[in-house]
Formats: sequence, structure tokens, C-alpha cells
Amino acid sequence: MHEVDCSDKSLSQAEWVDACSDGGSGTGGDGGPSTGLGFGKPYVWADGLEVTVVEAAVFSDWDEYEEPDPKNTEFRIRLKLDNKSSESVDLGDLSVMVDGATNGGQSSSSTFSKGSAPLEGRLAPGVSAVKTDDNALEKRYGKDIVVTVQRTSEDGFDVFPEFTGTIK
Repeated sequence: MHEVDCSDKSLSQAEWVDACSDGGSGTGGDGGPSTGLGFGKPYVWADGLEVTVVEAAVFSDWDEYEEPDPKNTEFRIRLKLDNKSSESVDLGDLSVMVDGATNGGQSSSSTFSKGSAPLEGRLAPGVSAVKTDDNALEKRYGKDIVVTVQRTSEDGFDVFPEFTGTIK
């Protein structure tokens, strides 16, 4: 089998999946793992968009119209995005799913007023940004979570990196 440049934009989706999404070493753009990533570890799609789950932290900066639910752990995920490609990226193509990693459970999406920086707009080439995703997970599911960053595009990206960590 010959070497394949996984950052080559002329690769078809099938070629890229065959050669680059096999869970080898490195990062996503060169065929690296897309599961079992810890918070703080980057994942790079073939086109050069890099995502890192920086942290998940309990949210406590409530405004006057918000209040915590005693049955839930409300938390904010901070995502760092680096556009290392030559094209702008539509952040609306990204979404986040959060599951409990201890004994199941799926978080519900939420939006906290203060400090929110949702995944929206475009990210120009060579630009980095930190965005947020707000969630609530029933306390019975614990604080260990798996964060899946989904991406849809015309290029057919089908690798959704999974980051594992703890809500602090």
C-alpha cells in the first residue's frame, strides 16, 4: 500500500476514510485516533480545522432570570477551534453531544446568558476562537462525560471525535 497524504484536498471521501480514519497514531488529519481523546488534546479534520475540548466546568454565574436545577449538574464546555486550512469554516456545521461516561445518561442542551459564545458564524483561515456549549446532566449520572463534536459538510466528514473528561 502506498503512502497517502491525508491533508490532500483532492482525495475523495472514500479514499480518505480508507487511508486516514483507521485509528492510527497522530491526529485526525493524518489518520489519528478520534476516540479516547482527553480534554486538552486536539483533533484535526482532513481540511485542517482543529478542535480541542479545553474544559467542562460547573456553571454558577447565573443572571437574575436563571437559577440552577438541584437535580442537574449545569456546566459549560469550552471548545478551542483553530482554522489551519486555506478556507473559512462555517461554525454552524459543528454541534456538540454530551453523554455521561460513568453510568449513562445524555445531557440536555442549555444556554446560559453570561459569557456565552455559541458555535455560530464563520472562522477565517489562520484564525483561532474559543466557543462555548452549555449543558445540563442529571446528577445521578456523575461528572465524567464524553463530548462528541459532530461536523457536517459538503465534503462528507464522517469522523466525529470523542473527548473524555470530568466536569470540574
